Amino acid sequence: MAGILDTVDQRTQLVGENRLEILMFRLSGRQLFAINVFKVQEVLQLPKMTLIPQRHPVVCGVVNLRGQTLPVIDLSQAIGMRPLVPDERSTIIVTEYNRSVQAFLVGGVDRILNLNWESIMPPPGGAGRQHYLTAITKVDEQIVEVIDVEKVLAEIVPMSTRVSSERLGEPLLQRAVGREVLLVDDSSVALTQLRETLSQLGMRMHIASDGLKALNLLKKWADSGEVMTDKLLMVFTDAEMPEMDGYRLTTEIRNDPRLRDLYVVMHTSLSGSFNDAMVKKVGCDNFLSKFQPDRLVDVVLDRLRRE
Repeated sequence: MAGILDTVDQRTQLVGENRLEILMFRLSGRQLFAINVFKVQEVLQLPKMTLIPQRHPVVCGVVNLRGQTLPVIDLSQAIGMRPLVPDERSTIIVTEYNRSVQAFLVGGVDRILNLNWESIMPPPGGAGRQHYLTAITKVDEQIVEVIDVEKVLAEIVPMSTRVSSERLGEPLLQRAVGREVLLVDDSSVALTQLRETLSQLGMRMHIASDGLKALNLLKKWADSGEVMTDKLLMVFTDAEMPEMDGYRLTTEIRNDPRLRDLYVVMHTSLSGSFNDAMVKKVGCDNFLSKFQPDRLVDVVLDRLRRE
């Protein structure tokens, strides 16, 4: 099992190709779920776990992994399914999201699969665990549900969207009032965080839930005669999205003479060492790990200084 991620260093080659690799697994039943391999550090059997008092209901306990103490989250219970019962045969997936590392207890790992983002669709509307999905796909005639881990983590440890008074006191931010930005993300949690923070700067926001919708919107504005750098101060885009990811979106923007001068920020929960290489490869102007309100304002300031 430990060797399942042996080739992870080669996966940056997928950047800009509108492809991703997903790690598929099961929880408390036969349904297949998935997360992006880029978020996964390792897969292993559950080490000795320590219970902690007053823990969140979906946190089983903590484990010590090479000197680092990690919470173990019952992913099945976290998305509204039957809780898992941890034992010495249980499997955990160690992940890094938003600069934090945690382990997810799962029912068992299936395999890694290389897919095109065009085969990844937004989830259907509905109740129950649909609220915890960012996408679905089909593998061997079976539906695979891609989990919105950002939503899961935000419910366990809510993130602040408040900007410090020190940042808000920056005189240059007066030039941001009334300016328009495009926010591209398939996670409702991430969009809410962006909106709540940028609204403190008096900015106007347009929303797109994936890269293809964003590109079509940008082209529509350009077709109508808009000068895009006058209309939009900047574009914030997630990396992972159905139909078209943020890397391909950025590439398409750079390849269109009407769009190529837009200031593009890759705003993602990915926070590994490969990010600088990713951003340079597709031509982003800036990179920002989720979610850091003051750092977000710093990126806006960087854009304003370049005008």
